[in-house]
Amino acid sequence: MSQLLMIKYGELGLKGKNKNLFINRLVQNIQQALAASGLPERQVQTTRGRIMVPVLAEAEMPTLREHLGRVFGIYAICPVQRTTKELPAIQRTALSVLQESLPNGGEFKVESRRSDKSFPLLSPQISQAVAGYIFDQTGEHSELYRAQMRHPEHILQVEVRDEAAYVYCGSWPGAKGMPVGTGGRAVVMLSGGIDSPVAAWLAMKRGVTVEAVHFESFPFTSERAQEKVLDLARELARWQNGQLKVHCIHFTEIQKAIHAACPEEYGITIMRRFMFRLAERVARSSAGLAIYTGESVGQVASQTLESMYVINEVTRMPVLRPLVGFDKEEIMARAKQLGTYETSIRPYEDCCTVFLPAHPKIKPRLAEAQAMEEKLPIKQLMDEALAASKTWLATPKGVEEI
Repeated sequence: MSQLLMIKYGELGLKGKNKNLFINRLVQNIQQALAASGLPERQVQTTRGRIMVPVLAEAEMPTLREHLGRVFGIYAICPVQRTTKELPAIQRTALSVLQESLPNGGEFKVESRRSDKSFPLLSPQISQAVAGYIFDQTGEHSELYRAQMRHPEHILQVEVRDEAAYVYCGSWPGAKGMPVGTGGRAVVMLSGGIDSPVAAWLAMKRGVTVEAVHFESFPFTSERAQEKVLDLARELARWQNGQLKVHCIHFTEIQKAIHAACPEEYGITIMRRFMFRLAERVARSSAGLAIYTGESVGQVASQTLESMYVINEVTRMPVLRPLVGFDKEEIMARAKQLGTYETSIRPYEDCCTVFLPAHPKIKPRLAEAQAMEEKLPIKQLMDEALAASKTWLATPKGVEEI
């Protein structure tokens, strides 16, 4: 017998003729996750419908679970025992796995799958033979292990595949979604709040490779506000093959110009229109195809439908809002699950709080916003902002300017 982690990949198996492109990317991402784990090198194996990761020592399990659990595209991770495709070997392995998984006994059911159609027993017959052997060895009327067909506490799984047989009891949940790198590229507007890191994570979950755009307003915002964003990027990098690029755009002069030339109640609207223009410029420079934001309809003044309509008008690039229907409690729950919540609530303000009007316009008009912007040297302000900007590469271990 040998111990492995069997990787199940859910919806990737439905991709038809393009399936191998997705599976190959998933294997590549798994290999990168293993390399980042610090564990000894090993060969990831692929079989029809499954990916196998060798386990070199039982002590590796927590580290493997942590790192593979952040690989999008994995539906489930099953610690399995591999054995030969002979019924006696399968039976002995099944008993060993059951005793290890349920040392104190319990209700169980055997479920079998036979993808190797040359195996002489059908799937129900395999289950019956394995269960019969277990009861022969433990006593049919033993109180330790009890059969339960309808609602078992545990399911003992047997898979007879072309290359070998595998037995397991239980699994770890995967991150699901699609492998990062299969969904194109995009930028995410990363503010430092609770919402935008969750939006970035949801983009990654659908296979999108993201770069972050952050707007800083030094000296109105502190260096600690930027540090908070870079710390969030480090957390997100764990879900994107270990790295995330962050473009920190100097936004101070744009905000000053808006404050001087535009009515106060339109300040947020005009500011957001500049942000979307700049985000589009960054996206196009890095082959990005969309802009992601953490907006939710009605959450603040700039997130009413009227505001979104006026703000979106400045870009032809798709603006994707994966949190659009979430309420704040749902977003906070996702942030806690992701591990970014505690960083997001650090009390360092972002640029959106600079010159914040007492009564922002919640139903702005496009014609009015366009008329106000005629007083502003838009291209010049954008060029100067980008020229004064910095780009960082965030990894779980730290950040460096590039």
